[in-house]
Amino acid sequence: MSDPLLVLGSRVTHGYPGAMLRSRLDKALALYSGQRVIVSGRGEAGPMASYLIEHGVPARQIVVEPKATSTNENLENAHRLAPDAVLQVVTNDFHVLRTALWAWHLGIAVQMHPARTPWRLMPRNYLREVLATPHSAARIGWRRMRG
Repeated sequence: MSDPLLVLGSRVTHGYPGAMLRSRLDKALALYSGQRVIVSGRGEAGPMASYLIEHGVPARQIVVEPKATSTNENLENAHRLAPDAVLQVVTNDFHVLRTALWAWHLGIAVQMHPARTPWRLMPRNYLREVLATPHSAARIGWRRMRG
């Protein structure tokens, strides 16, 4: 796989990736085969890079994108860093549909790689997606109607 991995940010506590973010990073480590790894998220990208380096990814292979604050910004900013690539997106299983929806809307080629959500975090996050996915779909529909 030569296309870059894109790991979407999630909660960081005291400078260290939380359980959900660690599941994404561990999935990226399992997929890693020497390609670039883009870590994306304001306040999250730095700790994500540190985690990957601690687990054997060379620092020169990691691209830190520290500005994104949402799924669509993660995708847009990473696409600017690798405009001709199919982004190999790593996010949690509950977040795949909404991420793919945004990628479709933005015209960004992606391949999704779901990370398993830690059991104790499933109820809250799946419930959030029940609300967030239709909200994103409505935003996308509105943007498309406005042209």
